[in-house]
Amino acid sequence: MASGGLQLLGFVLAFMGWIGIISSTAMPQWKMASYAGDNIVTAQALYEGLWMSCAMQSTGQIQCKVYDSLLKLESSLQATRALMVAAILLGLVGLFVAVTGMKCMKCMEDDQVKKMRMAVFGGVIFIIAGLAALVATSWYGNRVARAFYDPFTPVNTRFEFGSALFIGWAAASLAILGGSFLCCSCPRRETSYPPTRGYPKNAPSTGKDYV
Repeated sequence: MASGGLQLLGFVLAFMGWIGIISSTAMPQWKMASYAGDNIVTAQALYEGLWMSCAMQSTGQIQCKVYDSLLKLESSLQATRALMVAAILLGLVGLFVAVTGMKCMKCMEDDQVKKMRMAVFGGVIFIIAGLAALVATSWYGNRVARAFYDPFTPVNTRFEFGSALFIGWAAASLAILGGSFLCCSCPRRETSYPPTRGYPKNAPSTGKDYV
């Protein structure tokens, strides 16, 4: 029962991490900048994500624009996109594989060894997906931090970490933690010893054997 509870906890954490990775990928707040200028009326907040850039005016109006061409984007942004999409696809595969190996599912009940291996394999896939998302968000965050502390970057164009980055970091951690729990839910194999063979007992000798 303990391994079953650990397995269920790992699956829930990994699933929440996968949903968080999807949300982080779709959000435009990967980096943000705000400035007021000379007039508070013209204050606005700028957001940039993997797919679009948005500007929010002080009046609350938000305008977003999708990036025109993939070839015009920076290579680092394209790599971040690829890593996040790969993490989502890997998480989807890990979801189906882990569900197949869950103890509460009826499939593959006739072979418990293969069933547990499927759960462990799903956990490994979730760990890889979490690592891909963690690399993507950390890489992007490093670029934002370096540009912020660059003295040649204008003050009004310095971006800071957006909420999507923090969600991505948390989601990647959940996916890795959940995958680890799935891998640890496999029960240890008990060492089996061959049954001891009994020696035949000598029949009691009777006086009839000797003449």
